[in-house]
Amino acid sequence: MENNELTMPTKYDPQAIEQGRYDWWINGKFFEAKDDQTKEPYTIVIPPPNVTGKLHLGHAWDTTLQDILTRMKRMQGYDVLWLPGMDHAGIATQAKVEQKLREEGKSRYDLGREKFLEEAWKWKEDYAGFIREQWSKLGLGLDYSRERFTLDEGLSKAVREVFVSLYNKGLIYRGEYIINWDPATKTALSDIEVIYKDVQGAFYHMKYPLADGSGHIEIATTRPETMLGDTAVAVHPEDERYKHLIGKTVILPIVGREIPIVGDDYVDMEFGSGAVKITPAHDPNDFEIGNRHNLERVLVMNEDGTMNDLAGQYKGMDRFDCRKQIVKDLQEQGVLFKIEEHMHSVGHSERSGAVVEPYLSTQWFVKMQPLADEAIALQAKEEKVHFVPDRFEKTYLHWMENIRDWCISRQLWWGHRIPAWYHKETGEVFVGHEAPADIENWEQDTDVLDTWFSSALWPFSTMGWPDTEAADFKRYYPTGALVTGYDIIFFWVSRMIFQGLEFTGERPFKDVLIHGLVRDSEGRKMSKSLGNGVDPMEVIDKYGADSLRYFLSTGSSPGQDLRFSVEKVESIWNFANKIWNASRFALMNMDGLTYEEIDLSGEMSVADKWILTRLNETIETVTKLADRYEFGEVGRVLYNFIWDDFCDWYIEMAKLPLYGEDEAAKKTTRSILAYVLDNTMRLLHPFMPFITEEIWQNLPHSGETIVTAKWPEVRPELSDEKAASDMKLLVDIIRSVRNIRAEVNTPMSKQVKLTIKAKDEAVLSVLEYNRAYVERFCNPEELTISVDAIAPDKAMTAVVTGAELILPLEGLINIEEEIARLQKEWDKWNSEVERVQKKLGNERFISKAPQKVVDEERAKEQDYLEKRAAVEARMKELKQ
Repeated sequence: MENNELTMPTKYDPQAIEQGRYDWWINGKFFEAKDDQTKEPYTIVIPPPNVTGKLHLGHAWDTTLQDILTRMKRMQGYDVLWLPGMDHAGIATQAKVEQKLREEGKSRYDLGREKFLEEAWKWKEDYAGFIREQWSKLGLGLDYSRERFTLDEGLSKAVREVFVSLYNKGLIYRGEYIINWDPATKTALSDIEVIYKDVQGAFYHMKYPLADGSGHIEIATTRPETMLGDTAVAVHPEDERYKHLIGKTVILPIVGREIPIVGDDYVDMEFGSGAVKITPAHDPNDFEIGNRHNLERVLVMNEDGTMNDLAGQYKGMDRFDCRKQIVKDLQEQGVLFKIEEHMHSVGHSERSGAVVEPYLSTQWFVKMQPLADEAIALQAKEEKVHFVPDRFEKTYLHWMENIRDWCISRQLWWGHRIPAWYHKETGEVFVGHEAPADIENWEQDTDVLDTWFSSALWPFSTMGWPDTEAADFKRYYPTGALVTGYDIIFFWVSRMIFQGLEFTGERPFKDVLIHGLVRDSEGRKMSKSLGNGVDPMEVIDKYGADSLRYFLSTGSSPGQDLRFSVEKVESIWNFANKIWNASRFALMNMDGLTYEEIDLSGEMSVADKWILTRLNETIETVTKLADRYEFGEVGRVLYNFIWDDFCDWYIEMAKLPLYGEDEAAKKTTRSILAYVLDNTMRLLHPFMPFITEEIWQNLPHSGETIVTAKWPEVRPELSDEKAASDMKLLVDIIRSVRNIRAEVNTPMSKQVKLTIKAKDEAVLSVLEYNRAYVERFCNPEELTISVDAIAPDKAMTAVVTGAELILPLEGLINIEEEIARLQKEWDKWNSEVERVQKKLGNERFISKAPQKVVDEERAKEQDYLEKRAAVEARMKELKQ
């Protein structure tokens, strides 16, 4: 402590204080869960970022909120586990690795599955390194000894266990689904492997005759060859033109099949004729409509893009040759009555360039209804999942109540391979943890599972499940809170809940804290195309992690989007600078004080008692708000306490005893400075970990690090309501005197006469007792305090609760000079009034200018009139 002014540089330099601090925390194992049975456990699992790239501002926001919660809980005496990890991100990672291979002139097929997976693992290692580096720059208190990856052995075991268990219960099945098919390479494509290009095509308008001969219904299509697989015509159930036709049938031209007219909300009444043909085997939207109306799926194409047996006379033709022929035949029959040129977006295979065909294929599904019912029932119980804000529970329940079966197979190589094998001769399906014994007769399914399948198990698979006796699973599951954005409630949150219930019998987390998206300063979504993305690491390089963290965590309320603003981050950097300077001042005046010597039992001034009272209030409010996840409000409370109460008032008032002769008062002030600063740093630590650790290490303290220091507690014996109200009176008086001086352009350095008229004897004694503060901060040439003071004729006055302030104008200002100054000001406002009134008196302006402009001029007139009147009144007072 003797060298405290040397260990804290004069200037706040975030890069210098953040350098090396994270490694010190990690080496000290301060973030590791200790399995301390005397403490209550508190767990958060990190939403695992994809190993596809670098973290963005949304990740920084999300993880900062988790860091705040875990740091605070650790200080509050919980045994905290914040478990880190990453997601293999099947589609996204495979696309990145394939792109890298393409740049080298190779494809995954050149390498084969095994070699390709080796490349993917190399990619994962590189990007996992980048992500850990970014976590460290943000200062995240993660327990790396428990880091997991969705493809590691333990998690893969959990995935197999879940798949086999759901399959054996009849909750996983194989069924048909529309996928993107590349007819050139005869392979399924993920969405990310499809490139959309604008292509000149056509709308083919046709008339389907009603079976009862009462007329026809018009439809239009861009792919007439698929009509051979039509199994219905759909209209909107509210469409007055077609309502009466729902339930009737039409005859499918060429094929001659009778197909129904169904009513479905999906149909857009405004588009085209308002009636659409439904081909469930060849269109993803039609597939869904087909499911809703139990329509047959008629596949009329082969895997190579040629027409199959069900295409009748067109069998064997290429799909595009078939299109030409069918158009000709339909025209001849009078069915096709119009061809309209149409530019539309068509999917092409990223690999072969072929036009992608939506194609009916056999996929694996999870039967969702029984799982969803359990999850819905949970929300009616006491041990439900609490959404913050609670409005998101409705979003979640709405999705669960309208659940559809989940297609879990993906035609990729990178991911959890489906644990299903097919017998080469009989086609029998075997599902199990391991391959069948006579493996040479079996072939494993080539597909992998949807990424969300494994991340849905994240809260318990990371803890050692399916071993239900695993120490971490028994100790740290279920988790305390999940922090995530509202955009993945369906994809991830809901799936974790139903899988958690199904496999552990418990909710996977108590609370779900939902935040919004980070947008740019204009409120636009950040995107590559707009070029408005912000790299959090660049912000940290410029302003430090603490400034970025404080901005992200306090810049919005739960569930709301956040607008990124460099100016706001900069203003927080100024706040950090203010904290640094105030702390430095306090430390330079500690005079070697040790932690054991901090003594709050001495005689205290009103400022001492007040700051301790305000600290108690701040501790209570911050703790309460943080427990409700209202970090924006926490930020406001801390900012006001530190900037206004502590820096602007208490430190200034502390200078009186610190620079005075009374040794006992000095000792008490030092103790209070040390005590308040220590507690303030602890309150601020979860938000600004680096600066608070640096300052705390220089303060008289006990313990190794602020990370494990105790969370501040309210000490009722240090609260003093009387001192708080006395201080409020002093602050009001000082502020009012400063305002009067500013109003008449009299600097604080100039001494003036000040009379304070106290309301009663009680106020009088408070003011006399604290006279030193009034003299120090109001700089009076002469100070009179009495209960019966009378204001002279020419004086500036102000009323505060309990007192009236009187500053005679004589000595405060030169009256003649002030009248001359005010006359100039009156002339200025008068000419503005005349100008605007002339404009408003011009009939041409009034009749031709937009109403908004006229209203603006009227508002100006009102403003100028008020300003002129105020100056006039002031001149009148001075001339009396």
